[in-house]
Amino acid sequence: MRRAGMVAGLALQAAVRAVAPGVSTREMDKAAERSIRKSGGIPTFIGYRGYPATICVSVNEEVVHGIPGARKLKPGDVVGIDIAATVDGFVGDTAVTVIVPPATKEAQRLVDITKGCLDLAIDKMRPGNRLGDIGAAVQGLAEANNFGVIRDFVGHGIGRQMHEEPAVPNYGTAGTGMRLEPGVVLAIEPMITAGDWRVRVLGDGWTVVTEDGSLAAHFEHSIAVTEDGPLVLTSVD
Repeated sequence: MRRAGMVAGLALQAAVRAVAPGVSTREMDKAAERSIRKSGGIPTFIGYRGYPATICVSVNEEVVHGIPGARKLKPGDVVGIDIAATVDGFVGDTAVTVIVPPATKEAQRLVDITKGCLDLAIDKMRPGNRLGDIGAAVQGLAEANNFGVIRDFVGHGIGRQMHEEPAVPNYGTAGTGMRLEPGVVLAIEPMITAGDWRVRVLGDGWTVVTEDGSLAAHFEHSIAVTEDGPLVLTSVD
């Protein structure tokens, strides 16, 4: 799973490097696909429930599952990129949100807090903690900063399949839920909005947007619980 995570993480970096004014989301997708295949992996998203691309690119009010295409990025766009790679039958899943310069203060604060939510959640991936500790950490930081926490889409277990049990909500009550033990691997993915948490799916059947049109941000890592604490499988640092 560490190998799969590395391949996914490197491909995510390739997509991020492509982000610039005038670049199409399809160009970003091709950069990520080249990276995965060069590393000997398979793009997990392609064909998943009919999905047509290597990455999801979600811009501004789009939360997740945006389909790459002819849309060209503009200065100030908030760009969420989600990707997964399969290597030797195991999956790594990761996401990041970046801003096409220049960033507004609102957008930068949203991105920073969402990244902070993921960092807090990762720290909860320790033996003896519970699943609810993860959601409580994300919800606590987001709502303390007057941001919305998406309810309709959640993180998940991951391994030989991209989506496995358990579901990992970004909200919840500390000290409740499944106990975390060494060997548990979760894809934790805070999805945070600058406004209300309610969302809807567009006519393409994939793209999820905020109902109120507010900006959204999304970060994700695949993390293993070990005796020594959390191991971030999709980190390339």
